Amino acid sequence: MNERVKLIRKQLKMTQEQLAQRLGIGKAALSMIETGKAGLSARNRNILVQELNVNPEWLETGAGNMFNAEPDLTAYMHRTDNSLPLQSVPLYSIEGTAGLVPLFTDQHQQKPLNYIHIPNLPKCDGAIYIVGDSMYPLLKSGDIVLYKQLRNIDDIFWGDMYLLSIDIDGEEYITVKYIQKSDRPGYVKLVSQNPHHADKEVEISRIRAIALVKASIRMNSIR
Repeated sequence: MNERVKLIRKQLKMTQEQLAQRLGIGKAALSMIETGKAGLSARNRNILVQELNVNPEWLETGAGNMFNAEPDLTAYMHRTDNSLPLQSVPLYSIEGTAGLVPLFTDQHQQKPLNYIHIPNLPKCDGAIYIVGDSMYPLLKSGDIVLYKQLRNIDDIFWGDMYLLSIDIDGEEYITVKYIQKSDRPGYVKLVSQNPHHADKEVEISRIRAIALVKASIRMNSIR
């Protein structure tokens, strides 16, 4: 079975880092699976079968087709999240990716700064450092937020916290805010945690990228 995991990765044109991220394991762990030094866990097998449409009979025996159908690489974005025992969440630099939009558009081509390993966390697509104090004291500049990308603004949950890219006069403004309904058609209300920051209504059409904030990491400075 182990050598077939490598065949799956090659067929999907994924690097070890990309498939390891999808399976919620480290690159070294995937390398051990592919070389037969470690076994494929039941959870990883289920991800291959349920999310990547791998034929379970082929995975076990090599008989039949590799895939039941064309693999859907984005299906996980639309499923209800369950906590994973452990996953490797890529940490990106917004400066290095030239903004949130390029990062979300082609995340597999972006090189992360590092990986974050947190047990029992819902599935996350990535993590970035935040700038600004609009969500203080809940978040402060330099903290890390872990996010799950949304492809459709209609999928938001009102009142939850989101990472957003907003177009302001042709410039990208990246922020973390609560999103609430607006009385104005075609608008949403962005709400800050910091009472010194006023609520702001923006046109939905100006939101260029959006992700649900799944978790945050407080970065404490030692002086």
